[in-house]
Amino acid sequence: MNQNTFKSKSQKTRLSILDVIYHSGKGHIGGAYSCTDILVALYYGGILKYDPKNPKWNQRDRFIISKGHAAIALYVILSDLGYFNKSELESFNNGGILGEHPDINIPGIEVNGGSLGHGLGIGSGMALAAKIDANNYRTFVLLGDGECNEGSVWEAAMFAAHHNLENLTAIVDRNGLCIHGTTEEINRLDPLDKKFESFGWHVETMDGHNIDEIVSKVKINHSGKPKVIIANTVKGKGVSFMENIASWHHGGISDELYEQAKTELISH
Repeated sequence: MNQNTFKSKSQKTRLSILDVIYHSGKGHIGGAYSCTDILVALYYGGILKYDPKNPKWNQRDRFIISKGHAAIALYVILSDLGYFNKSELESFNNGGILGEHPDINIPGIEVNGGSLGHGLGIGSGMALAAKIDANNYRTFVLLGDGECNEGSVWEAAMFAAHHNLENLTAIVDRNGLCIHGTTEEINRLDPLDKKFESFGWHVETMDGHNIDEIVSKVKINHSGKPKVIIANTVKGKGVSFMENIASWHHGGISDELYEQAKTELISH
C-alpha cells in the first residue's frame, strides 16, 4: 500500500469516526484521532497477522487497545475489514454490541477496556505464553501517555523486561494531553524514553502520523528486549479546532462543528 492509499484510509477512518460520534451524541474523538494513523498502519500495513473470518485464529497476532476510550477508531477499522457488519456502527453506544470501551464479545477485540493501566500487563502475559509455548505470534499494546501514570504500567514493564519478551511491542500515543490538561502539568512523564530504558526496554520514537515511518518502526524487533515506540501525535489530528485541545477528549459535536470538521477532513 503506498502513502496516498494509506492517507486515504486514514481520511476515511476519521470521517467514519466523526459520523459515528456525531450521530451517537458523544464519544472520545480527540484520542481516537491521535491514534488513527497508528491503527491504519497496524491493520493495513502488513504488520499484524489476523483473519476476520476466524477472529480467534491461534496464530493471529494479539493487539490490545489499552487506551480503551479510543476504541471507536478500532471499531471503524474492524468493521471495514469484515469482523462485523458496518451497520453495528449505527448503534454505537446505543444498545448494540459497540460501547465506548472495548469488550471481548466484539469480534476482533482481545481484552475488555475501560480502566487504564491494564493492557500492558495482559499483553505481557500473552507474550510470555507465546514464548513458553514456542508460538510465533506477536503481541502489540497501544497505550495512552496519560495512562503511563498508572503504576501497573511500570509493574508490567519490569515483568516484560525480566522475561526478555522480544515478541512484545508497546506503542505510546504521546499526544501530550489528558482529560484535564497536559501530561507534563498534571504529572510529568518526560523523559519517557529514559524511563522505559531504565526498565530494560528497547526504545524508539517516531512520528505517529507518518504511516511509512510507523510501518518501518513497528515491523521488526531483534533487540532481545521488549520494544516500546513513543509515537509523537496530535490529539484531534486533522480537525483544526480539535487539535491539541484537551476539552476534545470526550463530548458531543454540534451540527455546525460537524459540518466544519467534515469539510476539513475531506479537503486534507
